[in-house]
Amino acid sequence: MNVQSWKKILLIILSFISIFGLFILFIIPDHFSKVSISHSSSLPSSSSLSLIDEADQQRRVSRKITSSLGKIEAGLAKSRALIIKKSGANRTVDDHDEDYVPSGSVYWNPDLFHRSYLVMEKELKIYVYEEGNLPVFHDAPCDGILGMEGIFINDMEISRFRTRDPDEAHLFFLPFSIVSIVHYVFERETRLWSDMKNTVIDYVNVIAEKYPYWNRSRGADHFMLACHDWGPEISSAIPTLYKNSIRALCNANTSEGFNLTRDVSIPEIYLPHGTTKGLLGGPSPSKRTTLVFFSGGVHGYIREVLLDHWENKTEDGVKIQKYLSKGEDYYDEVRKSKYCICASGWEVASPRMVEALYMGCVPVLIKDHYAKPFNDILDWRKFSIDIGLENIPNLKTILMRISQRKYIRLQRNGVQVRKHFVVNLPPKRYDVFHMILHSIWLRRLNTRIHDPHQP
Repeated sequence: MNVQSWKKILLIILSFISIFGLFILFIIPDHFSKVSISHSSSLPSSSSLSLIDEADQQRRVSRKITSSLGKIEAGLAKSRALIIKKSGANRTVDDHDEDYVPSGSVYWNPDLFHRSYLVMEKELKIYVYEEGNLPVFHDAPCDGILGMEGIFINDMEISRFRTRDPDEAHLFFLPFSIVSIVHYVFERETRLWSDMKNTVIDYVNVIAEKYPYWNRSRGADHFMLACHDWGPEISSAIPTLYKNSIRALCNANTSEGFNLTRDVSIPEIYLPHGTTKGLLGGPSPSKRTTLVFFSGGVHGYIREVLLDHWENKTEDGVKIQKYLSKGEDYYDEVRKSKYCICASGWEVASPRMVEALYMGCVPVLIKDHYAKPFNDILDWRKFSIDIGLENIPNLKTILMRISQRKYIRLQRNGVQVRKHFVVNLPPKRYDVFHMILHSIWLRRLNTRIHDPHQP
């Protein structure tokens, strides 16, 4: 056989091998990829195959997470566009609402609020991390002046806004309770905060290691809720939580790190019997005989100044004292009064503000550095009075100068906004649970998250 014949045979063999190789590549790609990754002359060991599988899985998860984040951000961009649509033929949000249509001067922009609320109801999805055991996680007391913490956590567990798929979530809820941490973790003998802070640090570390979502956004699409005064300080143990996450706080003090553009102020609400039964409503303005009322202990410098100037003064219409006389009822006194003092104690939060709204008394806020709840939606000037610490001696003069017409308008506006502070079990549309969620929803709308691993 000559040289030319051998060349033809060799060419046929090489062509066959090439075709067979293409067959392996397309028909059994998984096997091909595993083998071809190794540059060793021998087949990969079982341990190296395990590493290859893990790396491949991580890449797939990363692509999936990036894709889900892109969809979430695109959906939020669409929501923003729907909300800012002007009235008229171009409106794309159905404004038909059987329950309530916001209107009037108590809202900065009732039309915008309504559209935002309706879009929230349609689109918002929240993932609640399931890690953590009772009683520190997923539960908290629902009674006492810190009861809103437990009420919200329990409502969130069964909320229709909750999703079981984290890839479709706009927000991630960290379901730890500061009230429970203080009760079960805090060592009163040592008075050290380290164990409480470490509880939150450990929890966030578990979340960050198990899921990709915390690291993806550096906590910016995560939120916590705390009604205990120590919530801000304990949250500061994690810099990314303190600086990036949404903190819904009763103790909304701007001098202690509360960020008006990122954090959410929530009302402190005291339900003596676990519900609002017997708390809502009061007589008309014409039947309120007390000009201004306050009763409470000396907790903090503001109350000290207030009581120094006005305690047990005999001036007509002013009833300010530490404690009520025997036989007098606190809520009866609120219902008799036109104005009710809502002064800070050791911290800025107080249930008196909501109690006044519940019973038709105009709140008089004497608070330093306080971020009012739902202030991005409600114009508090239309249903409350602010008085600075320096004006406490002039309290009666200031209130007497308010015309009867203006007082009636303030009182009626307070009755109108009351629905947004009511605790319903289970929650109802536009109530305090939904208003808290709406405030958190607004913060998420104003946050654009970009995966740092993507160009």
